[in-house]
Amino acid sequence: MGVVGAETHQTLSGISSGRANLLEELIGLREVDRELSRLDPRTFSLVKIAALIALDAPPASYGWQVANALDEGATPEDILGVLRAVAPQVGGPRVVAAAPEIMVALGLSVDGEDEG
Repeated sequence: MGVVGAETHQTLSGISSGRANLLEELIGLREVDRELSRLDPRTFSLVKIAALIALDAPPASYGWQVANALDEGATPEDILGVLRAVAPQVGGPRVVAAAPEIMVALGLSVDGEDEG
């Protein structure tokens, strides 16, 4: 196995932690144009969280989208509302799988103790 350069290591580390600027700048991942959806930024961000739940998305996805939702004015209660709203369509297992990922993204410990 070859030596991994510092810049490569930092870039991979940033991407794996969901740093939006690296995702956008380095690998060309862009958000869908919100204006085309005709949704306000808060609603748009909550819809994206609903999609993550429905897709059984990987854990790193939640950190980025939850942060975006909070930046756009959504509250933790709004995000809980999304979990409740999609539960009948996606099923309990997906909601149960998403809940701890959302908790971590909100700075909460999964065992129920508040870390933040």
